Amino acid sequence: MENEENLKQIDLRLVLKRIREHKKLFLIILPITIVLSSYIILCVPRTYTSETAMAPETSSNVDASGLSDIASSFGFDLPTGKNIDAISPLLYPDLMKDNGFATTLFKVKVQTIDKKIKTDYYNYLKLHTETAWWNKFYLWLLVKLAPKNDTLNTAPNKFDPYQLSKIDDGLVKGMRDNIKISTDKKTGIISIVTIAQDPMVAKMLADATRKQLQEYIIEYRTKKLRNDVEHYQSLVNQAKKDYEKVRKEYGKISDADMDVVLESVKLKQNDLENDMQLKYNTYTTLVAQLKAADSKLQEHTPVFTTIQGAEVPVKPSGPKRMLFVIGVTFIICIIITIYSIRDIILAE
Repeated sequence: MENEENLKQIDLRLVLKRIREHKKLFLIILPITIVLSSYIILCVPRTYTSETAMAPETSSNVDASGLSDIASSFGFDLPTGKNIDAISPLLYPDLMKDNGFATTLFKVKVQTIDKKIKTDYYNYLKLHTETAWWNKFYLWLLVKLAPKNDTLNTAPNKFDPYQLSKIDDGLVKGMRDNIKISTDKKTGIISIVTIAQDPMVAKMLADATRKQLQEYIIEYRTKKLRNDVEHYQSLVNQAKKDYEKVRKEYGKISDADMDVVLESVKLKQNDLENDMQLKYNTYTTLVAQLKAADSKLQEHTPVFTTIQGAEVPVKPSGPKRMLFVIGVTFIICIIITIYSIRDIILAE
C-alpha cells in the first residue's frame, strides 16, 4: 500500500514538473484562446426570450368528431370520447412543423423597442437581424449559387408554403428555432416561447403566435358548424326574399281588386294568401334552425384562458458570453495539460 501511495506521489510530482516545463505553452496559448473565444462570441448577436402560456377550456359535452378531424389531418387516429379537450392540446406543438401554419407568422407586424423598425416578421428576419460573419458568408454563397428564379419568391403573400426557395426555406427553419410550442400533458397548459434579437419583437411574436394558434384551432374545430350556419343563413335569406315577393303580390291584388267580387279574383287571392302563409312558415322554421345552428356553434367554439402574458424581456437570454469563454479556455487548458504529460500517460 505504501509503495502505491509513493508511486502516486511520484506521478503527481512528474505531472506538475511537466506542466512547469510547458509553462510557456500555457502562457502563449491560453491568452490567444481567451482573445479568439471572446471575438467569436462577440460576433454572435444577443437574443431575448419571451414566454406566454394559455389553457384550453375543457368541456365534456363537445362532439368528438371535431377532434377526429384535427387528428386525422396530422395522421393520428384518436378514440372518440366525451372529454376530447384533454387530448387535443397534445397536437398543437406539431402545427409548427407544417409550413402552411408556420409561414402565416411571417405576416405578423413587429417593431423594435426603439421604434426605428416597423415591418412584418418576414422582412425583419431577412433584412433587420444581425448574424455572425460566417453565417453571412454562407448566405452570400447561397445567393450566388442559387438559380435566378430561385430568389423571386420574396413576398409573404406570394408564398407557396410547400415549395420554398432555398433562402426562404432557411428563414422558415430559423423561425422554427425562434418559436417553440409545448404542451404540459398533465395540466394541458400550452406554452409558447419566442426568441428574437429585440426584446419588443420577442414579446410581439409571442402574442401573435398565441393568437394565431387560437384562431387556427377555433377555425379547425368549428369548420363544419360554421358551414352549417352559412348554409342556414343562405336558406333564410332566400326564404325571406320569397316571402316578401309573395306578400307584395298579395298586397297589390288586395288593393287593386278591393271592390271586385269575381270568383277568379277571390281564388287568386286565396292562392296567394296560402302561398304567403306557407313561405312565412318556411321562413320562421329556417330562422329557428339558424338560431339553433348558431347556438351550437357558440357552444362548441373552443375557449382559451391566458395563464401567462408575454412580457418584454429586460435582460438578454443568450449567448452566455462569459461561460463560453471560460468553457473554451478550460477545454484548451485540459488539452495542453494532456499534451504536456503525454510521455507519462504513454509510459503507463
